[in-house]
Amino acid sequence: MARIVVLGAGFAGLWAAIGAARMRDEIGAAGRDIEIRVIDRNPYHNIRVRNYEVDLSEVALQLPQLLDPIGVTHGIGEVEAVDPVRRQIALVTSSGEETLSYDRLVLALGSEVMRPDIPGLAEHAFDVDTYAAALRLEDHLVSLGRSAPSPGRSTIVVVGAGFTGIEVAAEMPDRLVRAGITGSRRIILVDSNPAVGATIGVEARPVIETALASLDVETRLGVRVASIEAAGVRLSSGELVATQTVIWCAGLRASRLAENFPGARDRLGRLLVDPFMRVADLPGVFAAGDVASSVVDGLHPTVMSCQFARPMGRFAGHNVVADLVGQPMLPLRIDWYVTVLDLGDWGALYTEGWDREVRTTGQAAKATKQTINRKRIYPPLSGSKDELFAAAAPTVQAPPPTYGAPRR
Repeated sequence: MARIVVLGAGFAGLWAAIGAARMRDEIGAAGRDIEIRVIDRNPYHNIRVRNYEVDLSEVALQLPQLLDPIGVTHGIGEVEAVDPVRRQIALVTSSGEETLSYDRLVLALGSEVMRPDIPGLAEHAFDVDTYAAALRLEDHLVSLGRSAPSPGRSTIVVVGAGFTGIEVAAEMPDRLVRAGITGSRRIILVDSNPAVGATIGVEARPVIETALASLDVETRLGVRVASIEAAGVRLSSGELVATQTVIWCAGLRASRLAENFPGARDRLGRLLVDPFMRVADLPGVFAAGDVASSVVDGLHPTVMSCQFARPMGRFAGHNVVADLVGQPMLPLRIDWYVTVLDLGDWGALYTEGWDREVRTTGQAAKATKQTINRKRIYPPLSGSKDELFAAAAPTVQAPPPTYGAPRR
């Protein structure tokens, strides 16, 4: 029996597995001897882009609910190494060290937050990179809410004024209220760039600045974190901010398992893949999501976003089966790009195109953001094989809906 292994059950990995099962079902008898197995360190699919939100109750979806109905096996394990020559994966599971062989591989181990060598970062900082990390932050905030007033108790420092950091900072007023921290509070957003949202576009920055000001979010720009202590954070400017909560959101890089594979990688450590999601010069190896970079419109490479990870996964899943049985593969092409930035109670920011032209803002954009976060990026939860397969078709969705009048 031939085995396809999908490493990772995030947006790319989950959809690669469902897409592969769909293609296996489509080819009929030729697919009966194909096993599809998913390996992840967790037994759930994390709707990772919601980890910053107030309510975390619906961001971890159990894998059996999604994979058992389509005949995809799954296991929990930490991937230690991949040998693309021997086509073997070294795992650590609850039973110890194991070796798993494969005939075809889809690498979808995603990305991880960058953690530079800053004194105190590992010991004292929080993040929302994973569901477990988001729960740890939530528990910390609740604990603060139950404790007596103390220096830095109601001061939150968010490091990194990119997409994640801005969303974390904008959501924090509601999170503090939910945790029982009311009254006087400070939320400070720190970034080494001279402006918030340095990569989000010139047109978008005034909108972001207006929203943050309305939410009473302070900024410290053009400075770096020098050290983090249990009682505060010291900035390169010399300022010492008393706080018990530092949330690290300063950039992502591809899973370091990508380094197991020879060949070209970009500055974020992502493997370069062709339109079929194949890794160059590595027969039988596909990659999708944040661990891969593909030029999807003839000019622009994908960005680390579920907007790209999901279709990359669907096409990788389809193509890995097609490659195994000698059928034509399908190239992925995406001709549109949007961003939707959550700005808490103020609303949101919706942009279109690679120049990030602002289309809607405020509550109109918030409606689009909620459609994406609560519906569009979710797999069917009915347990229906037909619904799962329909959602995994190797197609590209239309842009998300917009509400209200476009911004002029």
